[in-house]
Amino acid sequence: MTSDGNNRKNVRNGKPPSHPSHNSHASHDPDRLLPPRGDYQTLLSFQKAEVIYDITFRFAHKYLSRGDRTVDQMIQSARSGKQNILEGSKAALTSKETEIKLTNVARASLEELLADYRDYLRTRDHTIWDKDCKEAQYVRKLGRKTPQTYEDYREFVETRPPEVIANIAICLIHQTNYLLDQQLRRLEDDFVKEGGLRERMTRARLQYRNQHPS
Repeated sequence: MTSDGNNRKNVRNGKPPSHPSHNSHASHDPDRLLPPRGDYQTLLSFQKAEVIYDITFRFAHKYLSRGDRTVDQMIQSARSGKQNILEGSKAALTSKETEIKLTNVARASLEELLADYRDYLRTRDHTIWDKDCKEAQYVRKLGRKTPQTYEDYREFVETRPPEVIANIAICLIHQTNYLLDQQLRRLEDDFVKEGGLRERMTRARLQYRNQHPS
């Protein structure tokens, strides 16, 4: 957390930063039958999704009415975003199709959560911060820190009013969705170039037959 007290007062939301693409597994030899599976915890998209879940869990229980169905809906959407990034990365070992599918589910879940935060602000006549305001720029700067953890945002969540926290969450969702879009483009390109497990198995069989003719 920055020591600049003035900057802390200016925390708001904005457009996601231009982070480099993060893949769910390391680059590998396309001829290898089972590519190595990456550690999902090193994915910036997963780290940000986990922060979003931690913020949303606290926000929903503190600022939404008990019995409001939105509480469970927001928490479930946040959890789905986080868990599907995790499961997609783990599925990469055997199925690139499944990894793409689960990453898309994560993206859709976070988009649903984004709408809930926007609804919260709009229905209470709060401002959704402009992407170019100084608060937005500060959050974007904070979002460039790696790794991302809830501790980077804890003070804001515990001391700022709910409209500020909601805008911070919106900013983080934009950032995470940007990263997921980059991941999906890379995954789809890799799938077109390398195929899935079936294609790799077929190539391996053909290669074996060519090397060991009967």
